[in-house]
Amino acid sequence: MSKRDYYDVLGCDRGADETILKASYRKLAMKWHPDRNQGDGEAEIRFKEVNEAYEVLKDPQKRAAYDRFGHAAFENGGGGAGPGFGSDFASTFADIFDDLFGGSMGGRGRGGAGARGRGADLRYNMEITLEEAYEGKTAQIKIPTSITCEACTGTGAKAGTEPKVCRTCGGAGKIRHAQGFFTLERTCPTCQGRGSVIEDPCGECGGAGRVTRERTLSVQIPAGVEDGTRIRLGGEGEAGVRGGAPGDLYIFLSIEPHAFFQREGADLYCRVPISMVTAALGGAVEVPTIDGDKSKVKIPDGTQSQKRFRLAGKGMPILRTRNHGDMYVQVVVETPQKLTKRQKELLAEFEKESSGDTHPESTGFFSKVKEFFQGAAEGS
Repeated sequence: MSKRDYYDVLGCDRGADETILKASYRKLAMKWHPDRNQGDGEAEIRFKEVNEAYEVLKDPQKRAAYDRFGHAAFENGGGGAGPGFGSDFASTFADIFDDLFGGSMGGRGRGGAGARGRGADLRYNMEITLEEAYEGKTAQIKIPTSITCEACTGTGAKAGTEPKVCRTCGGAGKIRHAQGFFTLERTCPTCQGRGSVIEDPCGECGGAGRVTRERTLSVQIPAGVEDGTRIRLGGEGEAGVRGGAPGDLYIFLSIEPHAFFQREGADLYCRVPISMVTAALGGAVEVPTIDGDKSKVKIPDGTQSQKRFRLAGKGMPILRTRNHGDMYVQVVVETPQKLTKRQKELLAEFEKESSGDTHPESTGFFSKVKEFFQGAAEGS
């Protein structure tokens, strides 16, 4: 019986790339695998045929020889292709074993001591003020968590007794099955991979090896932390199952909105209203700083609204350094409201005495507006 074309066997075109070849191979190998078709001689033939075709076509040199000479390239020992399995068969088939058996091949599962489950990581959300982020603090937190059972010291067995070696797996935590030409391993269903069973469980923890308690922990918040900072406390999470390693505790920080300051990185921004007179004649204002002190900001005459003044080093600490950011004071000129008759009269007199030099920005703007409309009228 003549051999089928390798490309036909895999259902691929001759120009198919490596990704397409491998995907087709995996699909067909799973379809015709002997374990899925027990007692089906035709399936076994198909399985070997698919493997033989892929062994040739996945190798660039073998594939080039096959494309040129066909099956004749491997007759009389000229290439090594055939129904046998190549040296990398195990690695090639690793993905298929995962698909067929859920990743339970030897070396991939966890058995014996490894089945002492690591405890879960915990998350704690903490809100702090901007002042606390500036200064740093030591916080006390209370968390309910699983800790190692003191009665059984984490073994899960009643005091005076010990876990017994699992009879099903002999303590290995996994069992093997020989199927055809290879051996499969899977987690022992009796001990769930632990390698031991508890015949007389601890009365305090019910055999889990851990109990739930509320713990108080001290957390050091460094100066300069930002919103969203994560602090890890290693080994402060839940206790592991039956002596397994504990998980970690992750503290996520959020910073409360501040009444005066907005933060951008290590810099602080503060909006300060000033009177029209101060903006026009100049003066000085006192502004609060994050360290609880005050700073005086000099306002020059003719200051416009939204003008920023920089206070160097008055911002937030830069984490794990001795440096600080800056503080920016943005002044906002406040328009007077609820004026008395006399105040209105004085402002009206001021307006009469005003000129283009008094209001250069508005004068320039409206001059351009006038020119714009004149040009439009001439062009019409």
